[in-house]
Amino acid sequence: MAGRLKLRRGRVVSTAPLEIDVEGERRRAWADEVLLGEMRVGDEVVVNVAALDLGLGSGGFDVVHVNLTRGLRGGVDGPHVMKLNYTSLQHVVEPVERRDPNPRPSACALILPLHGHLAPAAWALARAAPGLRAGYVQTGGGALPGSFSRDVKELQERRILAGHVSAAPAYGGEHEALSTIGALDAAGDLGWDAVLVGPGPGIIGSETAYGHGGMAALDSAHAALSLGLPTIISPRLSSGDPRKRHLGLSHHTRAVLELLLAPVEVAVPEGGPEIASALEPFGHRILAAPADLDGYGASGLPTATMGRSLSEDPLFFAAPLAAGSLLARSVAAQGL
Repeated sequence: MAGRLKLRRGRVVSTAPLEIDVEGERRRAWADEVLLGEMRVGDEVVVNVAALDLGLGSGGFDVVHVNLTRGLRGGVDGPHVMKLNYTSLQHVVEPVERRDPNPRPSACALILPLHGHLAPAAWALARAAPGLRAGYVQTGGGALPGSFSRDVKELQERRILAGHVSAAPAYGGEHEALSTIGALDAAGDLGWDAVLVGPGPGIIGSETAYGHGGMAALDSAHAALSLGLPTIISPRLSSGDPRKRHLGLSHHTRAVLELLLAPVEVAVPEGGPEIASALEPFGHRILAAPADLDGYGASGLPTATMGRSLSEDPLFFAAPLAAGSLLARSVAAQGL
């Protein structure tokens, strides 16, 4: 059964960082200013307080629902196409999908299990294939606002990523797609040679077999395969996660590999035979690739996951580094 929205009135008391006074308590908050507009000290706002009240780790802050002071006259006219349709946050978008889906796109796709794989995979790809144009397609499974990720912003500023498409139900990227397959189909028109596809930050988890954000990778892989794209899975691995279900090969990736309707390539770090052995029963093509942990550690890009550093969980980072290297190899094989 769904619960009602837990909304409270508050007032902005700080903008850097954003903090809201809610019933006399000063609370951390986040506002999607792309959707809601600017926040200023003194503004009266309505915030969703559910995540902070629950004490969620990755979502431990209030989320601004609306700015009552200056946010009620926004919006622009445009195509009769909505995202977040039939919710109070529905808004007009210009779809990036192509009118004519032929000829088939030629980009290679790397499917990510969670947002923490994006930076190391993109960095490894850029190191292995300088000058290659790679874009990011943000899917469901994690944070939906495109502006929420600091990693995407930094990767674009460094020119490691050439673009950002948010595919429904995600929104707020540089371009908008109503479906993941539509975003992948548009990659060629965007000038991308490779596409990294995965959820935004804060993957959804429920300790169930299929009720988690990692299942978005299944839909993304099927979309890529249906378009005939070379498709690689970056597996979620860990050598330091205290949760047994995520130690070694995560049950998130295991479920995806079990349910895939066609074979894909699965990247593994070189020198990890036990991981390759764990992946063999699923019938996919297991390919080893280099994972430059020292180089990535010196890159200045994020080196922490769930409070664990690169040195505390090297396998978590080695997996996307190997996947990025393998993606560069795949692009080269396609002659892109």
